[in-house]
Amino acid sequence: MLINLLVGGPEAVLPSGFYEWAQTQPNWVGADQGAVRLLAHGITPCLAVGDFDSSTAQEIAMVQQQIKRTVIDPQKDDITDTEMALRYIRHYFPRVTQVNIFGATGARMDQLLANLLFVLKPEFEYFLDKVKLYDRNNTVSFYRPGQYTLVKEQGMKYLAFVPLTPVQGLELPDEKYRLPKTDFLLPISLSSNEFIGDKGHFTFSRGVVAVIQSCD
Repeated sequence: MLINLLVGGPEAVLPSGFYEWAQTQPNWVGADQGAVRLLAHGITPCLAVGDFDSSTAQEIAMVQQQIKRTVIDPQKDDITDTEMALRYIRHYFPRVTQVNIFGATGARMDQLLANLLFVLKPEFEYFLDKVKLYDRNNTVSFYRPGQYTLVKEQGMKYLAFVPLTPVQGLELPDEKYRLPKTDFLLPISLSSNEFIGDKGHFTFSRGVVAVIQSCD
């Protein structure tokens, strides 16, 4: 089951034509202001989650009235709205196979880092290879050890490989800038690489790697 999740980041960095496209897609979940924005564009999420601290009383009432499953938790147990949404997505939709996350980037750096690093938390390790983050200029995917084929997304020029943990044996055999099997002890961004064709490959034997496709 595919779930689309909209969180409350700046709308300016959402993919071009986002709401028109979103109206054609099923299974939306709104986190905090994401739920409010979906309703404002005629999309009724199957779940709304968050502390809603940036929403008005009228907006909260609208969410509670129009969305069948609504979880409002002002405390949140020291987790982000994105993490809280994933917690309840797994609870209500245990057969979820992929979560596409929108609105998770763009403004505050602390929130961006939280949305990039949550896959390292034990509770959310389940989602590590099931989530993708999308904005106007980037797509971020997360990988466990293995061999992978990447397909170049339309409009994306750049390709980055980001070890988020100590990584063993990372190899880039056919990208513009090749890398023989290399170990990394600390997080690092191997940025500004590119595809040589429509596909590229990479492999590694230990750790967690984020892959980012980007355009200017």
